[in-house]
Amino acid sequence: MFDSIGWGEIIVLALAALFIFGPERLPDLAKDAASGLKKVRSAITGVRAQVDDSLGDDLAKLRDLDLRQYHPKTFIRNQLLADDDAPPVRRGSATGSAGLATGAGATVAARDAVRSRDSATPPPFDPDAT
Repeated sequence: MFDSIGWGEIIVLALAALFIFGPERLPDLAKDAASGLKKVRSAITGVRAQVDDSLGDDLAKLRDLDLRQYHPKTFIRNQLLADDDAPPVRRGSATGSAGLATGAGATVAARDAVRSRDSATPPPFDPDAT
């Protein structure tokens, strides 16, 4: 909670409180602050218990839900890179009427696209892409 506050800032705040409230009232204020925090914690615990009782299994499902998968960057990346069907590949001999690979030619083309190549061989050249 206080990751960004260092010891120097805490000491300055304590000295400021000492000068503002005085040494006589400072212990009473600390006790009041502690009791207030205890009341807030018990109220939050009570609210959590009520929510658990009223929602039950639905809340357990929500706790298991990973909200990081719905971050916009992650969601778009998952949608774009999802393994749907293999994309159609253009080949000369095994193309259908639309010029897309079909049948056995498509599986050979997909296998060729996945196969790694030697670093000495140049990458494939597509004259239609330039």
